[in-house]
Amino acid sequence: MKMSKPIHWMGSSKNDLRDFPDEPRRVIGVALFAAQTGGEAPATKALQGFGGRSVLEIVDDFSGDAYRGVYTVRFAGAIYVLHCFQKKSRRGSRTPQADIELIKSRLVAAEVHYRTQFLKRGKT
Repeated sequence: MKMSKPIHWMGSSKNDLRDFPDEPRRVIGVALFAAQTGGEAPATKALQGFGGRSVLEIVDDFSGDAYRGVYTVRFAGAIYVLHCFQKKSRRGSRTPQADIELIKSRLVAAEVHYRTQFLKRGKT
C-alpha cells in the first residue's frame, strides 16, 4: 500500500467542510483521501488561473447547491486544503474572485508552512 501524505488545513477550511451536508463532505473526503495516496478522484479538476494541475478543485453539486473544496499537491510531502466553500453564484461555473484571492493567500501561507515544517527537517 502506498504511503499516505499528511493533510494540512489552511484557515477555516476544516470547519467550513464540517458545516457542509453529509453528501458533499463525503465526496470531498473521498477525493482528499485519493490525493493523499497519490490518486485523483473523478470529482476533481484543475482550478483555472493557477498554472496547471498543482491547485485542484473538488466539485460536488448537491440538492441544487454547489460545494467546492480546493487543495494543492504542489508540495511533495503533504496535501494542503486551501478552501472549502459553498458557491453562491448561479451564473456559470467560474469561482468568485473573493474566493480566488483567499485561495491565493492561503497557498502562499501553505508554501511558508511547508518550507518551515518539512524542508528544514529534511523531509521532501
